[in-house]
Amino acid sequence: MKESIALKHEFVEFIPEELKEGTIYVSIRFATASHNCCCGCGQKVVTPITPTDWKLIFDGKTISLDPSIGNWSFTCRSHYWIRNNRIQWAAQLSKDHVDAGRMSDWVAKERHFQRPEVEAREAAPVATVQEPGGILQVVREWWRSL
Repeated sequence: MKESIALKHEFVEFIPEELKEGTIYVSIRFATASHNCCCGCGQKVVTPITPTDWKLIFDGKTISLDPSIGNWSFTCRSHYWIRNNRIQWAAQLSKDHVDAGRMSDWVAKERHFQRPEVEAREAAPVATVQEPGGILQVVREWWRSL
């Protein structure tokens, strides 16, 4: 397992062009948080703070982002949580799990913005991964709790 990493946070109006390693920048005005990928690959990670993307939690001293950050389109494919200004590494996910998560995200956005095409899309059969107790089950339970 990878070593836990501590982050600093900075509340800014604009996200800087160059990001300091180990710092997560939060722009409330633009509802965005950004940081360099925590694996050290140097890729810029942008997390929009919206009802259908990430939720920012500020407890007066530290920040957390929910859900986890899965950099599936980066070469590193890193996956981690930011909780109380610390990185908690998470397991890698299979392509099927990533695809299922992306579909769930798409459905959430369609529902949130009340787009009629989501009804037709939901009626079509969707391939799912059957792994009892796996990440897909966690996503399904979370989705049903909304």
